Amino acid sequence: MASDMADAIRQLISEKGISEELIVNTLQEALLAAFKKKYGTSDNAVIRFRENYEGVDIYAKKTIVEEDDLDDENLQIPLEEARRYAEDAEVGDVLELPVDPQEFDLQSVMVAKQTTRQNFRDISRDTLFAEYKSKQGELIIGYFQRERNNVIYVDLGKVEGIFPKKYQSPREVYHVGDRIKALIYEVDKGKNGLQIILSRSHAEFVTKLLELEIPEIYDKTIEIFKIVREPGYRTKVAVYSKRDDVDPVGACVGPKGMRSQLISQELEGEKIDFIKYDIDPKQFIKNALSPAEVRTVHILEESKHTALAIVSEKELSIAIGKMGQNVKLANRLCDWNIDVKTEEQYLQDSHNLELKRAADSLFVEQPEKTEEVGESVLLEDIPGLKAEQVEVLAAAGITLVEDFLEKDKAELSKLTGIDAAELSAIRATIEENIEIVQEEEEPAAESEVYTCPDCGTAVTPDMKNCPSCGVELSFEYDDQEE
Repeated sequence: MASDMADAIRQLISEKGISEELIVNTLQEALLAAFKKKYGTSDNAVIRFRENYEGVDIYAKKTIVEEDDLDDENLQIPLEEARRYAEDAEVGDVLELPVDPQEFDLQSVMVAKQTTRQNFRDISRDTLFAEYKSKQGELIIGYFQRERNNVIYVDLGKVEGIFPKKYQSPREVYHVGDRIKALIYEVDKGKNGLQIILSRSHAEFVTKLLELEIPEIYDKTIEIFKIVREPGYRTKVAVYSKRDDVDPVGACVGPKGMRSQLISQELEGEKIDFIKYDIDPKQFIKNALSPAEVRTVHILEESKHTALAIVSEKELSIAIGKMGQNVKLANRLCDWNIDVKTEEQYLQDSHNLELKRAADSLFVEQPEKTEEVGESVLLEDIPGLKAEQVEVLAAAGITLVEDFLEKDKAELSKLTGIDAAELSAIRATIEENIEIVQEEEEPAAESEVYTCPDCGTAVTPDMKNCPSCGVELSFEYDDQEE
């Protein structure tokens, strides 16, 4: 019997992970409950385990009193009876008298068993809760055990995990016995016991996969700025490195794309885009719309985080993505509201905008312009200019409107390689969008008209003789008030 107790204690320690101290305390509480059921109180009970748990001894502490003073046999013992156990016993002494557990009635034993089971259940649950709570946010591997109401129950060894439908990827299909790698998303003590919620749909799941497959992310050589997902379809990961000698995107993709392929396979074919984070919002938006090639990005309203990305006709569908997924993910990744248009759509919209501005100007008093409009205006901000035209001019050092206007066609053509016809079209576009005010020279005063006094022929003050009759001319100038 004693050996059975020792074996049971050792088994609880090894299998349930319960500490020795907790097991001993639980057994003590069970024995105290049985003692109380038998004698009405456990205040005077003493429980002592033998060495190596080879047995347990129970004692009842009783105070020695005179026969006539005996009030409670459970707490007191007459002097005469006490001296059977100790010859030198005196009134007022306390004796510990052994109690035979077999004296406990069936009901007391049942109370002890029930108390023990309940305490061990509580201890086991608390121990498991503490263990798995510390693992929250980590990956775990389990096996499909059963399914009920679209909820998969996963065998995790010591406990059962709950894998709800909303946290499953729409591409994934599971069968009984399948191995499932998931994120421990939440650990809670529910009404029905310990609940371990698993997920494969959250961005944190991808984060842990990246740390597992990419050493540079695990050791923080490469850091993740943000991850956004459309589970089952596409994930975008913005990464950066503080080291100039590390290419964050290249390291994540791996040789021949092997690293990204491994992660995509774990996600059942979900596409994964690694994006280089850039502090410049224009460049970050360009990167975020990958795999589409973006020609240019215009910031429409910085305070509201609205931007316009210009792409070629063939890149438009790639930039937007299936059901708009690519641009939606880019919006979430950059935290900007990004509109995507082709160059033709952009030019058309720019033309419509100019018409609206012209119409509005009819009803709005325009301020008097005293300075030349066009100074320090960037060519890239002129609606209607093609991105490639702006790029060619910029390559020649011509970025401002005034840089363009101060050069003649021959010089511009030599610098840029753009022909005269296209240069004329560029100038026309600039003039359509910007009022160019040039300083006007003061007009010369109109010459007064004089006539010859003899023949009436028209003459001027610089003539000495009349060209018709030859008479000598003389002019008198009088100040006249207008």
